[in-house]
Amino acid sequence: MARKVFFSFRYKFDSWRVQTVKNMGRVEGQPLLTSNEWEDVARNGDAAIQRWIDGQMAGKSCDVVLIGSQTAGRPWVEYEFKKAWQDGKGVVGIHIHRLLDQNRQSAIKGRNPFSGFTLNDGRVAFDQVVRIYDPAGYNSNAVYSSIAENIEAWVEEAISIRKQW
Repeated sequence: MARKVFFSFRYKFDSWRVQTVKNMGRVEGQPLLTSNEWEDVARNGDAAIQRWIDGQMAGKSCDVVLIGSQTAGRPWVEYEFKKAWQDGKGVVGIHIHRLLDQNRQSAIKGRNPFSGFTLNDGRVAFDQVVRIYDPAGYNSNAVYSSIAENIEAWVEEAISIRKQW
């Protein structure tokens, strides 16, 4: 049975790429909302967004941050990976910029979303603990294959790393 994970990402720019990863079926992620469904949640304010995230993250073992060109610095993405870590879940990052979107376009590589965060009262850099993968390949098909072949192992490694902390 596939691991249950929570996917963190920037909806506006990466929902298509995230759906591509989810449809691989290698891990089981939360239902991805349509833009209208997301607007319904967001319309009710930050507390409603937080409740939705918390509810979807329950029962998951890892937060998979799918890193697009504008993922780093997104407040809800940061909330998600901090919450996952605090709740004892694994956290892993995977670059998805070379997967094609609905317009058959790739994107520029995004910055490390974990940079600037620390553990153990500031003594350990979060980005030195959490792994980020840049899938092999220079085209969308090769990157897709790399993610499909490796995502389960990357998730298991993230869970193992978290258990060590």
